[in-house]
Amino acid sequence: MLLCALAFLLMACAEAPPDRSAPILLYAGAGTSVTDVAAVEALLREDRQPYATVSTKQLNAMSEADLAQHRLIIVPGGNFIEVGDGWTSATVTNVRGAVTHGLNYLGLCAGAFLAGSGTYRSLNLTDGVRFGFYAAARRGIRKTAVAITMADSTTLEHYWEDGPELTGWGEVVGRYPDGTAAIAQGYAGKGWVMLTGIHPEAPDAWRRGMTFRTPASADNAVARVLVTAALGGQALPHF
Repeated sequence: MLLCALAFLLMACAEAPPDRSAPILLYAGAGTSVTDVAAVEALLREDRQPYATVSTKQLNAMSEADLAQHRLIIVPGGNFIEVGDGWTSATVTNVRGAVTHGLNYLGLCAGAFLAGSGTYRSLNLTDGVRFGFYAAARRGIRKTAVAITMADSTTLEHYWEDGPELTGWGEVVGRYPDGTAAIAQGYAGKGWVMLTGIHPEAPDAWRRGMTFRTPASADNAVARVLVTAALGGQALPHF
């Protein structure tokens, strides 16, 4: 009886695995920003995109085959070092393996850093290319409105907070004012990878104390395009 009770308790404490039928897997574990996870979820729900969230514990328990049940993994903003620290070495290997074998990847800010190469635990989906912070960080700016020019010459002001510039890898979809890459896309093996150093998914609430010439709805539309393109493995216009 005692062994049965213990087994039941362990099963109750264990987290159920994410829904395998969901095409999108949204990482919502250690190191992620709760508000950014919520912002991404809001857009996915509004667009009726089926998705499942995955915690650190759940992700660490998933095999490459488990990950391959999904079409896209999204890693949102937060602290990329803490995200990597929460993942086991096997998890990094499994996620990288799943992507190179066809799982698509969308990295937003911290998720973009994580996709690069670094001294921190990272996925290195970029063939050794390491990303640094966008130039505003060197001026002591932590968050601001940044004008991003897309390949079709449209320019929108997006929310930026300690995000990377992505020069040196892939095709450039959007550029920062200094010409460096703000949004980039490319393959990692068979997986389609889209990375952004800005937060097009940012809601109005994030903009308090800042002035934007672009409404959040217009920026959110860009986020929707990125999700759709990443999910379908579709290239966006690039420079």
